Amino acid sequence: MSLLLTLLALAVVLLAAANGANDNIKGAATLMGSGVLGFRGAITLATLSTAAGGVASIFLAQGLLAAFGGKGIVSAEIAASPGFLFAVAAAAAATVALATRLGLPISTTHALLGGLVGAGLAAAPDELAWLPALKGLLLPLLLSPVLAILLALLLLPGMALLSRRLAPVSACACVPPAVALTGDTISLREGDLLLGTLEDAACVATPASQRITVPLSRVLDALHVLSAAAVSFARGLNDTPKIAALLVGAGLLGAGSASLLVALAMAIGGVLASRRVAQTLAFRVTRMDAAQGLGGNLVTALLVVVASRLGLPVSTTHVSTGALFGIALRGDGGNAAVIRSILLAWLLTLPLAAVLAYTLYQINP
Repeated sequence: MSLLLTLLALAVVLLAAANGANDNIKGAATLMGSGVLGFRGAITLATLSTAAGGVASIFLAQGLLAAFGGKGIVSAEIAASPGFLFAVAAAAAATVALATRLGLPISTTHALLGGLVGAGLAAAPDELAWLPALKGLLLPLLLSPVLAILLALLLLPGMALLSRRLAPVSACACVPPAVALTGDTISLREGDLLLGTLEDAACVATPASQRITVPLSRVLDALHVLSAAAVSFARGLNDTPKIAALLVGAGLLGAGSASLLVALAMAIGGVLASRRVAQTLAFRVTRMDAAQGLGGNLVTALLVVVASRLGLPVSTTHVSTGALFGIALRGDGGNAAVIRSILLAWLLTLPLAAVLAYTLYQINP
């Protein structure tokens, strides 16, 4: 393997690790912010679910491999050249790593798009196809946070109402003393097990019976955990092929092997270096309760899964953070200074990656 191909492989692995550090926690940050899970539990859930999504992308999101290989933006010959792909990968990796160090959630998708444009300008400025870059890639990225905010604003009132209705209610099961035991099992006849709420007359325990109660608010917490897993799965599904495309385009690995390598590097990066971004998303953007966190996650999972299936390169960052902005608008407005910092980082991601990629293409060996 040549030096340039080795550097390309290393840059892609570093990009995947930086992506994991910046992005893995995004699906589970609402669990932290609403107090359902601590950081360790949230990052473990997010890492496992993201890895599962990365494996699933091999079968469900191949359209994104083509979209981020550079073809259609530059010529096929340039898109397959190691120098071009190295500049894209290294520029995106540096941009995402810097944002992670600052605790700012940014879009790896935007960083990759900036890298493609910057390296394309350096390689063949006259051949760069602006229309596909703007229409096919940039437009979905710009629309996704707006859709997330609107959907969150529509969904959150219903989630708040559901939470208020369920908060004081507990489900119960009353087991009378006359149940028959058969070995290690309980044999119940019809009518033996009484289900209802604590207010139901049928569920009033007698001195000889047993009553098991479960607060229904815990059901919302369980759904919240499931929604966080769904968001993380969707993120792995959407982001893995975008990064794996750089290895596939250079002919270093096939789609399946590249996706598995990227998923592994993303998991490692998330476990080792995601705490700063987690703190920003969970506590610094806005206050939230479990119902709001669940609503935000449902919006994110829906938009990202649909986009991945259609091959649309939406940013999981913009969608999930856009949902948090929706929560802030419905609540106390959030932390304006932090929100401004995040929006500024979003604006700078693409041009910074483009400048770095342009420079790297000019000096790469």
